[in-house]
Amino acid sequence: MEQWQERGDASIRCWLAFNRSFGVSPNIAVRALRRAGSPGEALRRRHALARELRAPTGVAERLQNFDLRGVEEDLLWLSGSRRRLLWIGHRDYPRLLSEVPDPPPVLFVEGDPESLSWPMLAIVGSRNASATGRDIAHEFALKLGEAGIGTVSGLALGIDAAAHRGALRSDAPTVAVCARGLDRTYPHSHEELAKAVSESGALVSEFPVGAAPLRSHFPRRNRIISGLSVGVLVVEASTRSGALITARRALEQGRDVFAVPGSIRNPLARGCHQLIRAGAIVTEGVQDVIEELALSPGIRGVLPAGGSEERAEPPCLGEDARRTLACLGFESTPVDVLVARVGLTADALSSILLELELDGYVKSTAAGSYERIAGKGVDGIEVPDGAGRSDARIRGPASALRRDRA
Repeated sequence: MEQWQERGDASIRCWLAFNRSFGVSPNIAVRALRRAGSPGEALRRRHALARELRAPTGVAERLQNFDLRGVEEDLLWLSGSRRRLLWIGHRDYPRLLSEVPDPPPVLFVEGDPESLSWPMLAIVGSRNASATGRDIAHEFALKLGEAGIGTVSGLALGIDAAAHRGALRSDAPTVAVCARGLDRTYPHSHEELAKAVSESGALVSEFPVGAAPLRSHFPRRNRIISGLSVGVLVVEASTRSGALITARRALEQGRDVFAVPGSIRNPLARGCHQLIRAGAIVTEGVQDVIEELALSPGIRGVLPAGGSEERAEPPCLGEDARRTLACLGFESTPVDVLVARVGLTADALSSILLELELDGYVKSTAAGSYERIAGKGVDGIEVPDGAGRSDARIRGPASALRRDRA
């Protein structure tokens, strides 16, 4: 990649102009740089390159009529505090991302550019995530951060936001990859979250100032999310979720794909189950991820040696409370269902559930419904018929998704 190193004609202004022209198609941009050797030469030869590279009509028109006034807008944005432009060959351009088949020619960065080279896991999933899914994403990001692994996600509602917030509670950075220009936040409700992410790690986009969050931008964003990461963890995703696009791009880039299984009654678990059937690494806890990532050359030496997840001590509760907890699953369960499972009166069960909630073993999820909080065990209590529990550890099959490591 030496031919892409900064040269006399590869100034920031030149890279911005290249991005506003060739950046409409990352694949064309990469090929144009390889042929021309520099962004300035590619711009000078853009008409000939469009023909040589057989650029689609829309790309060729963009090369013919790209707006140089937008470069001034980009420069004005870059004049702000803690804002940088990184380009292919720049010393701070993240190495992992530079190795993907279609790396973005430039990255707009708000925050710390060094955070982009931190060992990170992508955590993605549904925008309409359940409370349980959001809790899982938050917990994974927090615990991975405590182990020295940063989090990458897309600043979207649901799983993305929960993952960013979990990472913000650790000392590891979190990076948000955006599908629009960084001059505005999308969604607008995440302005405070975006500010916190930029202070902890970085906001990143390949799109110039003024670019709107078009539908076509999200798959491009997803390849950067996976490209910055050593692996991708999917938490709650339907079979049509954009998170599966991120997982697919991760495979193309040789990354590990992890998936959290869920209830067969949960439509948001079907995408994860589809990935698992295809060979994704079944992920029941943070330690599953850590054990896999400990083998990765990109992350070896960051994780603490040995160790395992702490097992929760059996709760110091009365027998009826422990029996109730054993009958309660990790999904929202109505009180009347628990009455039938536990065999207590509704009044007695309500009192026990209040005790369990105050002690942090359960939480109310809707009117008259409760669910267990992960990590609170009930060892030694027999589960009545109908309560259903499996303690068997599930591991992923020999994987079509996983790639041999160097």
